[in-house]
Amino acid sequence: MTIAALEALTFGLGRLVEAAGAAGHRLCLLTGDRAVYRHELDRLEPGALDIVDVDTRDTAASAAALAAVPGLKGLINSTDTWSVPGADLAAELGLPGPDPAAVRLLRDKSRVRNLLHEQDLSRGPGLTIPADPSAADEVLQRIGLPVVLKDSAGTSSRNVWLVRDERQLHTALREAAQRPFAGGLFAEPFFAGPVYSAETLSWAGETKLLGVLSRQMSSEPSVREEAAAFPVALPEPEFALIEDWVGRVLRTADHDADFAHVEFVLTTDGPQLVEINRRIGGALVGEALCRALRTNVYDATIAVALGLRPALLDAPAATGPATGFVLVYPDRPGTLTGWTGLDGLAAFPGSPEWYPTAAPGDRLEHVNDQRGCTGIVLAEGVTAELALHRALSAAGSIRPLVAAHAPE
Repeated sequence: MTIAALEALTFGLGRLVEAAGAAGHRLCLLTGDRAVYRHELDRLEPGALDIVDVDTRDTAASAAALAAVPGLKGLINSTDTWSVPGADLAAELGLPGPDPAAVRLLRDKSRVRNLLHEQDLSRGPGLTIPADPSAADEVLQRIGLPVVLKDSAGTSSRNVWLVRDERQLHTALREAAQRPFAGGLFAEPFFAGPVYSAETLSWAGETKLLGVLSRQMSSEPSVREEAAAFPVALPEPEFALIEDWVGRVLRTADHDADFAHVEFVLTTDGPQLVEINRRIGGALVGEALCRALRTNVYDATIAVALGLRPALLDAPAATGPATGFVLVYPDRPGTLTGWTGLDGLAAFPGSPEWYPTAAPGDRLEHVNDQRGCTGIVLAEGVTAELALHRALSAAGSIRPLVAAHAPE
């Protein structure tokens, strides 16, 4: 029997193949670009999974490809971009899956913000606005400053502006007028404090907080993600507060099954939502979970795809190593030609590992969001703090080499 994945996160495909096999199934990946998974595919044995090359943005083509998969028992949809079509396809094929209406809600960050505000789970509402400088007055009157402008269906920190004064607001709106959006532009309050994410697993409305991930953002005005560590050591009362809060947030947003990656700011008044992603966290969050919990957490992904309660809900608290990871960016756009420093990683403590997200020859057009990341350094430690220090030290020795784009 087969379990299909409609695209996947950049990392974790190998763990997913292993989990499918443990459940007695074969994994089939539908993808429009195998290069996204080159690091994972290079590490797998030939023939470890089936790959169907199809335009996954074409729902009809994806439906036809899935109909041709022999013995299809489940459909995994672990990305934001394909979450809505994935939910629709699972429903059409009679496979276990989330309510498409609930998935549509979570893909609209403005709707989620307003829903939580109505239920007293968020201090501020979301305000849908045109991507035009004419919206400035309404933003100032309805939300105020500081304010965050962002794409209601955005990913990878694209199209996000942190605005602290009127000049920045007008500049951001002019820039937004020139950008394509996956959803629409909206404004929300800025919450002051460190950013974290709650990594959770839910089933039938029951939510387990697997741990809290720290998130280091770049200096303002950019909001590029720079580093992360898991699991953060929190005092028990604070951990319990976050677990209760995130459970209420997910129930309110109708997320009742599967992983969730819930980003929040820990303010002086407690957690305030940034956004909800109905999946394992990106980058190396899945790997961090596997190591800390000493199990393949992707077993839970397979269970959910089959309509079964995940055993991970009953797993003990993390006893494995903590991990920290750092995203490595170039200092300017250009064509990646390679890196310096990779051959020296073994000299650093924490057994650092290199996970490339780009390859020599790739054109790097954007360096202010995650699209510019060329690779990730992961290191281990007894605590998340120590692991992060080790990862930062090792990553500091690596430099992406870029050449100016050749004329087309």
